[in-house]
Amino acid sequence: MDPYKYRPSSSYNSPFFTTNSGAPVWNNNSSLTVGSRGPILLEDYHLVEKLANFDRERIPERVVHARGASAKGFFEVTNDISHLTCADFLRAPGVQTPVIVRFSTVIHERGSPETLRDPRGFAVKFYTREGNFDLVGNNFPVFFIRDGMKFPDMVHALKPNPKSHIQENWRILDFFSHHPESLHMFSFLLDDIGVPEDYRHMEGSGVNTYTLINKAGKAYYVKFHWKPTCGVKSLLEDDAIKVGGSNHSHATQDLYDSIKAGNYPEWKLFIQIIDPVDEDKFDFDPLDVTKTWPEDILPLMPVGRLVLNKNIDNFFAENEQLAFCPAIIRHRLGPNYLQLPANAPKCAHHNNHHEGFMNFMHRDEEVNYFPSRFDPVRHAERYPNPSVIHTGKREKCIIEKENNFKQPGERYRSFSPDRKERFVRRWVEALCDPRVTYEIRSIWISYWSQADKSLGQKLASHLNMRPSI
Repeated sequence: MDPYKYRPSSSYNSPFFTTNSGAPVWNNNSSLTVGSRGPILLEDYHLVEKLANFDRERIPERVVHARGASAKGFFEVTNDISHLTCADFLRAPGVQTPVIVRFSTVIHERGSPETLRDPRGFAVKFYTREGNFDLVGNNFPVFFIRDGMKFPDMVHALKPNPKSHIQENWRILDFFSHHPESLHMFSFLLDDIGVPEDYRHMEGSGVNTYTLINKAGKAYYVKFHWKPTCGVKSLLEDDAIKVGGSNHSHATQDLYDSIKAGNYPEWKLFIQIIDPVDEDKFDFDPLDVTKTWPEDILPLMPVGRLVLNKNIDNFFAENEQLAFCPAIIRHRLGPNYLQLPANAPKCAHHNNHHEGFMNFMHRDEEVNYFPSRFDPVRHAERYPNPSVIHTGKREKCIIEKENNFKQPGERYRSFSPDRKERFVRRWVEALCDPRVTYEIRSIWISYWSQADKSLGQKLASHLNMRPSI
């Protein structure tokens, strides 16, 4: 008998209930006890197995982006950018690539309301003919910090107080008072767009600067932008309270219901390009994630469209087990997470990784090393790889062009008067936290004064303080 004929599959394939090993279960309603009311016996293997599986039904919650919703669809190239990249899935207009997309809130827990003021994740997995390409990002084009060294500290500050488990403004303002580069992100988060109406009416951004390489080996810096075809819509405070009070999963439900009804969400993909030879021409560092690239100088170039036309089949398998990581490092799901269906490449692939945690793939080969004269697998064709020479001292240091205040000030001045007032009100409310010290308030007034003098004066006036730089 072929031991691999009966692979793990739907339990509906069996006419009766079984244990994990397939043994028939004649009673799935009662535990084995001493008499009808006596103690439960440890020898009840079925009970122990059932409880052991139940206790392990939950994988660890994501530290960030725990609350999310996913959907499937395709990406279609609409504009030729083959002169910029040799990526196969961008090779020509009309090319379609299957995708799965996960939207999420960032800081709050898996069961939290989707109406909380929080950045939103926008992660796209392209199942290309050359393997998977993960393009992760947020709904804002910038980030709080520029150095990954501070990421754990930043998340700890934004997360609930470890003593009370309550998110508190004084902790957030204390931490970010040491990092003035965060002003630009706060100009988005505390703006009217800080609470998207739902995922369909939300922009996406790659945030980080990526590199495109063409067939000649020429490299270009690139920023990715997703623009919803149905427009951007957000919830102000009163609307968010109304929506969240009746449905804490409103964005997830909106996404699911829209796709089910055939109202498929769609985004246009645009890119901005900088030739690395021009990177010193700007008053900011193009690699700085706290900065945007000016669209009047670096216009948005259309690339393609993203259409989500199919709901996921199982929330756990295609949302909780779905993993995005451009660096291919994933601890939460285990070392073989790329074997899980949602994360596995949909193209032919060959490697010698087998055995270990979570490995359920049956492999027939006898050769699990490379190279071998018994295995015809070979190296793939070499792809262009620009040879860049880096020089400099080994040191821990900040970038030369911080320029922390110019772009936040420009963004604030672009607001309408009523939008400015709402922005000021949110900041005053945060700074009025009783545990925010006079020193911390002074620092924030100083920061915003350097971004925009009138903004600093307004904050100082509301807080009965003197504006200072």
